[in-house]
Amino acid sequence: GHILTNNHVVEPAGTGGAITVTFSGGETAKAEVIGRDAGYDLAVVKVSGVRGLKPLHLGNSENVQVGDPVVAIGAPFDLANTVTSGIISAKERPITAGGEKGDGSDISYVDALQTDAPINPGNSGGPLVDSKARVIGINSAIRSADDGSDPGGGQAGSIGLGFAIPINQGKRVAEELINFGRATHPVIGVTLDTEFTGDGARIADKGKNDGPAVNRNGPGDKAGLKPGDVITEVDGHPVHSSDELIVKVRAHRPKDRLELTVERGGADREVTLVLGSAGGN
Repeated sequence: GHILTNNHVVEPAGTGGAITVTFSGGETAKAEVIGRDAGYDLAVVKVSGVRGLKPLHLGNSENVQVGDPVVAIGAPFDLANTVTSGIISAKERPITAGGEKGDGSDISYVDALQTDAPINPGNSGGPLVDSKARVIGINSAIRSADDGSDPGGGQAGSIGLGFAIPINQGKRVAEELINFGRATHPVIGVTLDTEFTGDGARIADKGKNDGPAVNRNGPGDKAGLKPGDVITEVDGHPVHSSDELIVKVRAHRPKDRLELTVERGGADREVTLVLGSAGGN
């Protein structure tokens, strides 16, 4: 009875709020939140006393190619059992949604699949499936002509720029939420300079409460990172901002190995870093 959806779909219920799941046939069932994580914008709810549920097969989002046909399923603007079709129009789009700048706890960082299949408010949490009906993503956000990014809660319509959380990431987070009630976040153990306007992600000179910007004995410290370093690439892919770096890190698992390109004193150097782990919220 576990159902995977977006955190922003269940968040309005608050702590202890009532949640009802409506199935495609019109049946309803009470549900409880098993775990949710704002950083990944994912949540798992569980229904009881329901029979005959047939889970969709999960695909492999790593194998998705630009141009692959996809179908988005959901209830846009409360129009139940709606499907829309399109293609994968880009991969590894770094997007952020929700929260306020400077308060990373409420911001979702997603290394998203981009699709031109029309996605609208009400599609959030629904599956994005490939041509063999395998789930490759979780519809989560749209880019709107008026406000830049909408995590599915506003009333702006689709302009053909929809974003889905890759299912490989969704599966890992869902398993942790089911097993432990919270998800782990991979970290590099540094404080980033969010005011930096240059290209790349700069490590701050000081951390929170004037502590060290590079956590002692953390992943960054062990890799040799220093305050003021500017990280410009992750595994050969350019990084243009601190948000992009967080998105790239969140796309991995704790203990994964990353190859970073770091600019220090006008010179580039290659650094190998093993990701650490932080508990979810």
